[in-house]
Amino acid sequence: MRFPAGYYTPLVEMRLPYKGREVVYIVGQATAESCCCASGTCGYVVVPGYVLYWKSRTNEVGRDLSDVEPITDEEARLEIAGIIRQREGISNIRFW
Repeated sequence: MRFPAGYYTPLVEMRLPYKGREVVYIVGQATAESCCCASGTCGYVVVPGYVLYWKSRTNEVGRDLSDVEPITDEEARLEIAGIIRQREGISNIRFW
């Protein structure tokens, strides 16, 4: 019996100006090592949201933390996804 196995690797954190605000998104690579239908890699993008405070503090292990506001407006999501798709050449885009 085969089961899906693999992992996600975030590669780069990007910022995108959008209508007077700034959007943060992460470009990464998903790797399927074993799956019922195929194996290989593909790109992905995760969009946490609009930047409220960029790397304004650190966590207990010293990593920078930013505050973001999720993007809930569907029209803005569609526009932002289109811009990212054109910039990065990746169609797998998810919003928080």
